[in-house]
Amino acid sequence: MNDPLRLTVLGTGYLGITHAACMASLGFDVLGVDIDTRKVDQLNAGQLPIYEPGLRELLRSGLDSGRLAFTTSYPQAAAFGDVHFICTGTPPQPGGDHADLTQVNGCVAALAPLLDRPCLVVGKSTVPVGTARRLAAELAAACPGAELAWNPEFLREGSAVADALTPDRIVAGIMSPWAEGILRQVYAGQIVDGTPLFVTDLETAELAKVAANAYLATKVSFINAMAEVCEAAGGNVYALSQILGADARIGSAFLRPGLGFGGGCLPKDIRAFIARVTDLGVGQALGFLREVDSINLRRRTRAADLAGELT
Repeated sequence: MNDPLRLTVLGTGYLGITHAACMASLGFDVLGVDIDTRKVDQLNAGQLPIYEPGLRELLRSGLDSGRLAFTTSYPQAAAFGDVHFICTGTPPQPGGDHADLTQVNGCVAALAPLLDRPCLVVGKSTVPVGTARRLAAELAAACPGAELAWNPEFLREGSAVADALTPDRIVAGIMSPWAEGILRQVYAGQIVDGTPLFVTDLETAELAKVAANAYLATKVSFINAMAEVCEAAGGNVYALSQILGADARIGSAFLRPGLGFGGGCLPKDIRAFIARVTDLGVGQALGFLREVDSINLRRRTRAADLAGELT
């Protein structure tokens, strides 16, 4: 592909809107796709359904320049895009911890039969390891000229624009040198600016996101476990966290005692990670994450109890 790449972004939630607007700001022509007509109309009018610092300005700039638009049409997306990014949500399954892949599966099922030329489909959603390999087979069966890669996101709420434009690493799970070349074109600016690119297999790329989240969750729960110990022993957990953080091997990030972790990623991702490795027969390897989750839940109860004691 020697002409400038045209990108589609499938799914216009938090990840999809951010990725679409940031790629347009880098000079790509981008088409966002969603089945929600109301949301598509809202985005085409320059209105954000979420709040993220700096994102509204990028959205409106992309729309004004003509580099960014949104549609509900998968046929239009298939005809438009050279690279198709899957940016849908993966919430927990109803009544369980496994990730619900309905949206991811739906994107591939809707797009694949419409593809009639070589293109790269790139997953950015957080999925259980093994998902990409299955989707790659489905995609190849529907369109032999299409290939799948996995490129996990590492966005943080409140700094998502900076994380997308100047990431601290880029992970490319690929199946061929051709796919690597395409992703190198997409992220050429960041790579030139010094962002490290880790080229690996599909499975390692899938694990990269959930492993990072599991480690961060563990740090949060560890210092909160130390808070319980300090409370019992008469220690000062805030001083302890500073002492531990001064050790370069440990670092101070995520080592702050408090209510624990929440949000839309860490709790669901570590539970889905446990569920998936249990399916693989190696659940004991991540048995400690069950206690990480338990400590985190316990902090909320303890905070409420402490508040009650003070009233």
